[in-house]
Amino acid sequence: MTSFIGAEAALASFLLALSTLFSIVNPVGGAIIFAQVTGENSHAERVELARRIGFYAALVMLAALWAGAPILNFFGVSLAALRIAGGLVVGASAWALLTAPEAREARKQAEAVREPARNLAEIAFFPLTLPFTTGPGTIAVAIALGSNRPPAGPDLVGFFLGVSLAALAIALMVRIAYGSADRVVSLIGPIRARVLGRLSAFLLLCVGTQITLNGIVDVLGPLLAARP
Repeated sequence: MTSFIGAEAALASFLLALSTLFSIVNPVGGAIIFAQVTGENSHAERVELARRIGFYAALVMLAALWAGAPILNFFGVSLAALRIAGGLVVGASAWALLTAPEAREARKQAEAVREPARNLAEIAFFPLTLPFTTGPGTIAVAIALGSNRPPAGPDLVGFFLGVSLAALAIALMVRIAYGSADRVVSLIGPIRARVLGRLSAFLLLCVGTQITLNGIVDVLGPLLAARP
């Protein structure tokens, strides 16, 4: 029975984190910009960049999921406050994506080409992984997801297993999408990618609202229960 509960928590956490991280990372939209900013590189170099970016993106997301909330708790930020703030950040990011996705993509493209050309190992992490692929928005979303963890027990193990697998799945999507960026551009095109981005942004807005509500319940629940 305990293992079943843990597996159920892992599946629920995986689906939540997968949809949320996909919305903010947007591997398809990123691949279109990646194809533009690496147009002077050979196909083999783009594949190598995609491999490195996928690896670095996994590290960034896993670190934020696992260590982001405990670090903030160490500095005296309560779990409820972290959930409320994290949900608001997620919601604000989603609203920006929903209302002005073109401005966000233009900013990401500018960040990706801001640095002068260097060797692949250097540009793979900065700026193509951070901040282009997994920037402050992704880190904030991952911390918010990590703050939504359940109490200690089988559900907690299932939670971290689910969100970790989701982060690895997103990193794999990034590697595949970036590695075949030319094909993604020809199949999807910028217009369809923008439509997909808006749909993902609305889902992300719902997730941010739910995380904020969980934090509010954490604050108000004990107060309401203590009333005579």
